[in-house]
Amino acid sequence: MAIDKTSSTGSPADAAKGADPAGAAGAAGAAGAADDRRSRNVHGDLPEGCAPVLRVVPMPADANQHGDIFGGWIMSQVDIAGGVVAAVRARGRVATVAVNSFVFREPVMIGDRVSFYANVIRVGRTSITVNVEVFAERNPAEREVVKVTEATLTYVATDAQRRPRPVDMQA
Repeated sequence: MAIDKTSSTGSPADAAKGADPAGAAGAAGAAGAADDRRSRNVHGDLPEGCAPVLRVVPMPADANQHGDIFGGWIMSQVDIAGGVVAAVRARGRVATVAVNSFVFREPVMIGDRVSFYANVIRVGRTSITVNVEVFAERNPAEREVVKVTEATLTYVATDAQRRPRPVDMQA
């Protein structure tokens, strides 16, 4: 099944919902496997029709004693990815003013290739709200793509004195 690139929200997750995680639509055995994989946030592939803002491979220094990457490390990378998109839209400096939501869906492990997809969902007078979705690619022998995190952050555009400034609504 092809990925629907015409989602109403335009988010990478909405685009990926049409993907067949098992890669064999219609096969009776694959249907059960696909349902199991969807319940674990496993996707057939990374979102199509958009490029990641950031792609990183976490290292042992980023992990706890169990090999799971620290949530704070992931939050930091999400803030960087969201800030890149917000700064482009603001055409200048931005500062994070709110983490509106942040959900960890699956653990990130050492060696995962972690991709951060971000898009602007709202522009206010001085603020820009960004949605960030995070996917991990793991197990190169039997590649698996897992949605690990999603977040919504708000940034404010600032001037040279770091005071809020209006965002150009025409951009």
